[in-house]
Amino acid sequence: MAYYRFLAEPISCHAWNKDRTQIAICPNNHEVHIYEKSGPKWNKVHELKEHNGQVTGIDWAPESNSIVTCSTDCNAFVWTLKGRTWKPTLVILRIKRAARYVRWAPNEKKFAVASGPHVISICYFDQVNDWWACKHIKKHIGSSVLSLDWHPNNVLLAAGSCDFKCMIFSAYIKEVEERPAPTPWGSKMPFGELMFESSSSGWVHDVCFSASGSRVAWVSHDSTVCLADADKKMAVATLASETLPFLAITFITENSLVAAGHNCFPVLFTYDSAAGTLSFGGRLDVPKQSSHSQRGMTAREHFQYLDKKASSEGGASTDAGLDSLHQNSINQISVLSGGKAKCTQFCTTGMDGGMSIWDLKSLESSLKNLKIK
Repeated sequence: MAYYRFLAEPISCHAWNKDRTQIAICPNNHEVHIYEKSGPKWNKVHELKEHNGQVTGIDWAPESNSIVTCSTDCNAFVWTLKGRTWKPTLVILRIKRAARYVRWAPNEKKFAVASGPHVISICYFDQVNDWWACKHIKKHIGSSVLSLDWHPNNVLLAAGSCDFKCMIFSAYIKEVEERPAPTPWGSKMPFGELMFESSSSGWVHDVCFSASGSRVAWVSHDSTVCLADADKKMAVATLASETLPFLAITFITENSLVAAGHNCFPVLFTYDSAAGTLSFGGRLDVPKQSSHSQRGMTAREHFQYLDKKASSEGGASTDAGLDSLHQNSINQISVLSGGKAKCTQFCTTGMDGGMSIWDLKSLESSLKNLKIK
């Protein structure tokens, strides 16, 4: 495990370049800072300043080397590197409330932007007019969309929203791609078609397709982890966690997932495809030894503990900190190497302004009873 502290401010979102030598982060404001690895240190090499609202999403296309950002200012920009300068191109999203999340499609021909006004904007480059155009998915969405993930076929799009739903839509645009082949989620995929829908009991904070695309997982504010398996007639497995709510989730193999959130450490979950069940696989962070160990605490006790810490004289904590690498909520996970099919390293960023790189091989050898399937 390696931990780097970039700033005192929270990191609201991040994205990596193709060879993992640079990372773009938002320090919880309207800017994007790009850091480059130089030996053991990270040096800031660029600042992207065009938004006038907080940046809420960043994604870095590996092949085209284009960065897309979105913001509470209701805009998105596609950034291209010209010489040593990143040049922005405005994308007209046609939304009236904040953009919340952005993701490139795997083929990098289009990207999706989630937003507050019950809308997902599917953006693609119009060669005739030489600009970024967009189409809206509006039906079946009852509240703000918080997260997105693309199916490997570049057409299906998973979305998590504040109406407690995980949904899968078709984002097929005939102007930029060929007609998609049938999938386990369905065969007819006109633009905006709802292919799957499942409800939770809380906001859906994050969604993720597996490497094969036949499974989708999500985490919601009721502290549950869910997985839908299209190969099993879209059966949904649900596991109620004893931790605080998770904010991020990713597949690391076809049967293993990592989630993280308000408990400040990543957690492994495993899926038994034969039984169709999810199970807790272990905490992926060796607890620190402290006089106020939080192991075994319930969610209520953990909140009471944090409140007690903040009530010390002058608002300063007298404790050495949490018994975890991150000292505040983790809000994003990204796979660094191996892909979702066989991840060997993943990255987390959080509200403590830090970034951690986790090596799964090292974790398996150092943590007892940890089994990644």
